[in-house]
Amino acid sequence: MIYSLFDSAAAYRPTEAEQSEPVPPIEAVLFDFSNTIFKLIDAGTWLRRVAAETGRAIDDDLIEKTAAQLGETYRIPEVAALQIGRDESAEKHREALLGWFAHVDFLQGIEAEAYAAIAAPDAWVPYPDTEPLLRELRRRGIKTGIVSDFPWDVGVHMEHFGLDDLIDVRVVSYQYGTEKPDPVLFRAACERLGVDPRRALMVGDNPAKDGGAAASGLRAYILPGEVRTGERGLAHVLGFLP
Repeated sequence: MIYSLFDSAAAYRPTEAEQSEPVPPIEAVLFDFSNTIFKLIDAGTWLRRVAAETGRAIDDDLIEKTAAQLGETYRIPEVAALQIGRDESAEKHREALLGWFAHVDFLQGIEAEAYAAIAAPDAWVPYPDTEPLLRELRRRGIKTGIVSDFPWDVGVHMEHFGLDDLIDVRVVSYQYGTEKPDPVLFRAACERLGVDPRRALMVGDNPAKDGGAAASGLRAYILPGEVRTGERGLAHVLGFLP
C-alpha cells in the first residue's frame, strides 16, 4: 500500500504494526571506519615514512609539491576511473592506488612501498574521542559494529591501538565484493549482531554511502565531512540512546 506520494525507496518493509508503534530504541551502533572513528596519517608523515623506507631524500618543499601533485593527478580521467569500485576487492584497491601514484613524480618507481606505508598497522589512528565513546557504549551494553568500504580488515589498525575488543563485528566491503550503500552490508552487520535494523544506528561521514543505511531501516547520523585533527564529535552519538 502507498501511504505517501513521496515515499522513499526502501530495502525493507515494516509491518503495519511497526509503522504505527513508537520508534524502537537503539540497541546497536554501527560505524564507518575511515574519517569517522579512524583517520589516515597526514600526507607529510606518510611521505616521510616512504622516503625513509626507500632512501629517497625529501624536505618540506618537496612534501608540499608532492601533496599538491597528488591532488592534481587524482583528477586525471584514467586515474579517477580506477577509483570507481576500488574497495570491492583488495586487488582493485591496489590497482587504483598504484595507478594514481604512478603519475606522481616523487612516488614513481616506489609505488609499492608507498602503498605499503598506507596499509601499515599504525598508518590509521583513532580520533581522540573514539575510545571514550566505544568504551561508554560497551559499558551501557550497546552492541557495536563497523560497516566500511575498505580493502582489508580494519581490525589490524584497531588491534594496534588496543581497541579491537570494543567492536563486536566488522563488515568490510572487500569481503562482500560490494560497497555502501548496498543494503547487503548493513543487513549483514545487523544479522551478525542479532539486532533488528530498525534498532540500529549507522554513524558515518558520507551522506550517500552511510546515509544509505536508512533504506535498510537503520537510522543514520552523518558527521561533517571536514578534515578533523581533534575530536570527531562522536560523543553526540550518546544522545540517540535511551
